[in-house]
Amino acid sequence: KMGNAESNAYQNHLSRFLPEEQSDIDGLFDTLSGSSGSAGAKNAKAAKKTVTLAALQARQSAHTREALPEPMAARLYNGMKSIDLPGKASGLSEQIAKEQFVIFMSNLLKGNADEKISIIMRMISKTGGPLKGKQIQEFTEDLITSVVHVLSYRKELKGWSLENTRDSSSGVKTLASELLSELKLPDGTKPVGSQLLETNFDQGVIQDWVFRVPQISAFLSVVIRQGLHVLHSLPDQTNDILNLIPHCKGIKGRGVVSLFDIPAIIYINSHLPAEMQHKWQLLFSSRLHGESFSQLCAHIVNKGPCIVIIRDLDGFLFGGFASHSWEVKPQFQGDNRCFLFSVFPSLAVYTYTGYNDHYMYLNNGQQTMPNGLGMGGQHGYFGLWIDSDYGKGHSKAKPRCTTYSSPQLSAKEDFTLDAMEVWAVGDAPESAGKKGKKSILDVDPQAQALLEMAGKSRQSEGLREPMEEDEDND
Repeated sequence: KMGNAESNAYQNHLSRFLPEEQSDIDGLFDTLSGSSGSAGAKNAKAAKKTVTLAALQARQSAHTREALPEPMAARLYNGMKSIDLPGKASGLSEQIAKEQFVIFMSNLLKGNADEKISIIMRMISKTGGPLKGKQIQEFTEDLITSVVHVLSYRKELKGWSLENTRDSSSGVKTLASELLSELKLPDGTKPVGSQLLETNFDQGVIQDWVFRVPQISAFLSVVIRQGLHVLHSLPDQTNDILNLIPHCKGIKGRGVVSLFDIPAIIYINSHLPAEMQHKWQLLFSSRLHGESFSQLCAHIVNKGPCIVIIRDLDGFLFGGFASHSWEVKPQFQGDNRCFLFSVFPSLAVYTYTGYNDHYMYLNNGQQTMPNGLGMGGQHGYFGLWIDSDYGKGHSKAKPRCTTYSSPQLSAKEDFTLDAMEVWAVGDAPESAGKKGKKSILDVDPQAQALLEMAGKSRQSEGLREPMEEDEDND
């Protein structure tokens, strides 16, 4: 009778997978169980196959040479072990049965928040809940570290790499604390700082958190699919994983290290409109194109929606998303999809408040209006401002920017620019095609003449085409 109940639950879980997915999971289980057990057990045909922690970790080191960091292999094992099978003494066996393995995969990859939560609780702590904030933080940092590691190991970073992006270790911490800031106690309060780390959270609170923070499930899915190399190329790939990281264009072979790190790219990308999440293309880098406002304009005008990121001299990293092509004109532009963000020392996105429509502004060569690039707030008081006298900027927000409710993003209210990048996101607009490749210098012959008098060549001329080539050979 017990066996029946067991096989029913097992069959229900198995039926969630397509036939080719089932054979993928069977194959993984066979590989893992084949490397476990003594010779005696292998000879005894009747011995049921099982998986041990050692086998899971050995697979990581031998079969895939470290696809998954060891702490994450241990957490997956604890998750598998937490699955109670009818008629078995729960949690006593150190070995994972096939049924546990399949139910674990089914709950985490195909299940709802309810089905995921008890496994996640055991992945956070072997003993289960209530859990301290500090334990949840360690789990979240392990999870993000594993995602970066696995995607890099499997060559799934889509043109990004650990070499052409900022070191991810601080990004792991800032992304973890941003995700943790969504933990809400039953009374609706959100503990912060050291209080958060010491607070006990019960299963209901953590379930609510997993439900509201989609990154946790998406990251677990990547760790299992890519880390264990199972179901990684099959049709069930959901969009949140497909566009977890955008294709990177325009940086390859140019010796540039982006101001972004992988965790920040993943987080900022998740806040973009869905149709823009598949591709980022480098339009402007102060290290490639020089520190000049006319160069900046030449590279970003009429190029479609883009992301601006800035580092000030104090090392703070921040920027904004412009939902429309930048145009040089003395009026505000854009719409309510624009946002400001911070990358370091904290990671956060600040979306529009509805207070005004001062989303984005770009002006140059005007006597009566401010000249520069701005987002949010108002003239002389922007949430983010880069002056046309390139190198100077401000982020004024006492206490918050009216348009986006962002705090001061730079270390000092008036800052000096250290480096800047602009990335086009999504597909380039038609007007940015061959017909309309006008730079601001084409539009403004006076600016062109001034540059030539100053003996400055039009760097932008030579830089347009390689961008396109880079697209094809990526």
